[in-house]
Amino acid sequence: MKRLIWISAWLWIALLGSCEPKEDQVEPTTPVVDEVKNAIVDVMREWYFWNGQLPVTVDLTKYASNEALLDGIIYKPIDRFSYLTTQEAFNNAFVGKNAGHGFGFAFTADEKLYVSFVFAESPAGKDGWKRGWEITQINGKPIAEYKVTGGYDFKLGGSDPGIVNSFTFKLPDGTITTRSNTKAEYQSNSVLDQRVIQVDAKKVGYWAYQSFKATAGLSPTRSAEVQTSMEFFQNQGVQELVIDLRYNGGGSVAVAEQICNYLIQTANNNKLMYTNKLNAMKTAQNTSRNFSKIGTISLSRVIFITSGSSASASELIINALDPYMQVVLIGDNTFGKPVGSFPLSSYNRILQTNNVEVVPITFAIANSVGKAEYFDGFPANFKVGDSPQFAWGDVKDLRLAAAIQYIRTGTVGNRTMDTYYKPSWELIDAFKGLQQEFPVF
Repeated sequence: MKRLIWISAWLWIALLGSCEPKEDQVEPTTPVVDEVKNAIVDVMREWYFWNGQLPVTVDLTKYASNEALLDGIIYKPIDRFSYLTTQEAFNNAFVGKNAGHGFGFAFTADEKLYVSFVFAESPAGKDGWKRGWEITQINGKPIAEYKVTGGYDFKLGGSDPGIVNSFTFKLPDGTITTRSNTKAEYQSNSVLDQRVIQVDAKKVGYWAYQSFKATAGLSPTRSAEVQTSMEFFQNQGVQELVIDLRYNGGGSVAVAEQICNYLIQTANNNKLMYTNKLNAMKTAQNTSRNFSKIGTISLSRVIFITSGSSASASELIINALDPYMQVVLIGDNTFGKPVGSFPLSSYNRILQTNNVEVVPITFAIANSVGKAEYFDGFPANFKVGDSPQFAWGDVKDLRLAAAIQYIRTGTVGNRTMDTYYKPSWELIDAFKGLQQEFPVF
């Protein structure tokens, strides 16, 4: 009995003692490893174009989010382009599956804000919005009240369907209208305008092209819109072509190739279009593309209308065609993105499982004569101000008027070039990552 009491007392003392925290009794715990962050670093070390510039070691605990991690390790200031998204968002963007209001904007020299383009099937398009409508108020507040350091923040919310914003417009006839518009999912178009303009004895094709989007379900990857437009210009027998890329942030390289194949002359069929150079670990996967002529359009030059929002695939077609024909740029210098990306989740199970799409810069692009370094953009041959107050195809549009003047005379006059101004903020500046390639509200 005494022995039983002694054992019970010893157990009680032991239990009491175990409740008292003692430093030397705390066992070290293994930190929880963030598999997704590790996976991001792994694919970046393997595929990132500037992988030699990545930190030798990366302390994952320093970064509160995957986005912060990527931003913390990319090669700055050259890399302004790498981003993260989801697999669904990436795939949807490249075939034009959007959500939002469905419009763009542009400022005039006196900082009046205009609708610059509208997607036909978007909520804005279905409400009848048009290029050339001046936006005077958003949600009851004048535009000037949205000005912030370095630009504007219109506080329109994300792209989620159901978000409602109110816009007050001054229409070209001077009337005022206020419209409430609800964000929704829609299929966006790439071709904003196509027409033939008679310039003296010449038929001039005008093509306003907003983004390089493929048509879902087509194999090989291509755009049905591009095919329809190019067949239209071919059937009309155009002798000159003006391609308006002023609001085109890029998109599908395959669609850019498709356009180049329509524009290249038959005599240059099968010649080198461009080359892709990957990092030093992936040289075996460097590729090149040759022209494969489509159709019968035959041009000795193409005139491009460009701006600081003309980027990526827009610059690819300018660069690829330049060795083979005269390329004339009217408007403003392009954005400056001589590099490209492909998504990396397919190379990593953890990224796939967690629906994280890593889209870093993975290759540099060079044309047939090796031109590849244009991070400052392509300089415009003739700098002319934007005039978003005029409808597509209106010959009062300063940049289109300059293109017509060049076709007539071989130059652009000083009076026209005196209209040039550099916007302090453009549509492309309002977005980052995937949305910067397809900028739209």
